[in-house]
Amino acid sequence: MNNSNVIVDFALYENGHRVEGNLPLAQLIARTRQDGGFVWLGMAEPTHDEFDQIANEFDFHPLAVEDAVSAKQRPKIEDYAGLTFFVMRTVFYNEALSEVTTGEILCFLGDHFIVIVRHGEGTPLARVRHELEFRPEILAQGPFAVLHAVVDRVIDAYTEIAGELEIDVIEIENKVFSGKRQTVSEEIYFLKRELIEYRHAIEPLVVPLQILSAKTSNMVAEDLKPFFRDAADHLMRACEYASGLDSLLGAALQADLAHAQVQQNEDMRRIAAWVALGVAPTMVAGIYGMNFTHMPELQWRYGYPMVVGGLILLTGFLVLKFIKSDWL
Repeated sequence: MNNSNVIVDFALYENGHRVEGNLPLAQLIARTRQDGGFVWLGMAEPTHDEFDQIANEFDFHPLAVEDAVSAKQRPKIEDYAGLTFFVMRTVFYNEALSEVTTGEILCFLGDHFIVIVRHGEGTPLARVRHELEFRPEILAQGPFAVLHAVVDRVIDAYTEIAGELEIDVIEIENKVFSGKRQTVSEEIYFLKRELIEYRHAIEPLVVPLQILSAKTSNMVAEDLKPFFRDAADHLMRACEYASGLDSLLGAALQADLAHAQVQQNEDMRRIAAWVALGVAPTMVAGIYGMNFTHMPELQWRYGYPMVVGGLILLTGFLVLKFIKSDWL
């Protein structure tokens, strides 16, 4: 079996302790069936042929195998004969690009094994294995204890990314209400799109966790159910947090559009004011520009100064009125 390039790590655990040695996977599986314990195997982005070899060793259900290779699943939980199939989404946030990318973690659990298949970026699991190996009392509870540790780490990553998204939302709000003549609707749109992708990754996980933590569930030992309920509570908080950020972005977008409309109205008022200032001089100049011989005041000595003075007074009056009305 040549699949060492996709197998991250695998080991046998008995009574919460890792059994050292380099036994082949098939022998480890056979040992668990005789002596107890469980095998924990981790894989990264296997191909169909590579995963088929592992699936044959553990006798996975064909539908679960198909889902593991396609890697386009919503968070869910499926219960097959002797197999529990659990899917969750991982989330990675590129702060420089303000971009959310997602991956998947697919878990196959039985009485004596847990196989974890990872696709895409986000939430490396080597640290989870390392930490659990220093807590044999947790590992002794079996594969579902490992599943809880993985779920807990993934949800912690959700919370961290929610904090990073909040920073970007606050920056957007500051730009919207800075008073500068600028629009940030494009930035709001793209950040809102990333937030929607984030919500689509985390919110469907609520139902599978509720199934695992339900009092009527027979998948998980009673001692582990409180831990899954706690993880579900943390996930709900992350979902509510994301929903709040989404609402804030929607309000910021409306405020930005309203500011743009106000700015356009101010521009139109200023344009109208300047046009009005030019109307009176244009009208008088037009009247006295007509080529008629007999016109009033044409021969009057003080006609020109009076007309020019009258225009200056009228324009000054209009300027004061427009300034007082905040049109200029």
